[in-house]
Amino acid sequence: MFMRPAIGVIVWLGFALPAQAAVTITFWSHELGNSFPHSFFSLRGVPDAGGPPVDANYGFTAKSISPALLMGTVKGRLDISKPFYIATSDAQFSYVMTDAQYADILALVAAWDEKTGDARYNLNNRNCVHFVQEAARRIGLVGLEQPLLMKKPRSFLKAVAQANPGRVTVIGQHGKAYLASLPPLTAKTTTAPMPPVTQPVAGTSSSMSTTDS
Repeated sequence: MFMRPAIGVIVWLGFALPAQAAVTITFWSHELGNSFPHSFFSLRGVPDAGGPPVDANYGFTAKSISPALLMGTVKGRLDISKPFYIATSDAQFSYVMTDAQYADILALVAAWDEKTGDARYNLNNRNCVHFVQEAARRIGLVGLEQPLLMKKPRSFLKAVAQANPGRVTVIGQHGKAYLASLPPLTAKTTTAPMPPVTQPVAGTSSSMSTTDS
């Protein structure tokens, strides 16, 4: 009889506390191919505040392929990789984000989208590696200044992972195997609204030659 009030409080707290979950950002590289982007990140999980599952990915590439790429700045666009492209890429490392960091990553996506922000592409200073570099910066990772690796996605991401021991989870796994190891996503009850962020419309894949390694 004396336990009933305590049990009632525990049950009430269980419903009152926000559902515990998180969105994980995973950084990927894609090697030895003519399809871009050669680096991108995926977002997967459920915000701590609750809501529908998140399962998305974003990369950045030139909008069209021409010799102008070698001359300077051209129009760029976000790229949403298809499942086959992700499965044939390599998952390098992941990081579990707070909701605030997740919102900041969505803000980055909007900022580089041609419809909502600045989509300039430059092979030397605003390419796909610079895009994932900025994502890593926004979640607080260090060791991001790698001027010799900004056209080498795999080497860049490995260097960042090495500079953040204990903060990131090193994966180093082929995409197909990594995707198969992920548990199914389950929605959580929303307990607090996420800040509104404009998200881009999915793009299409593009192709060009590369010297990335």
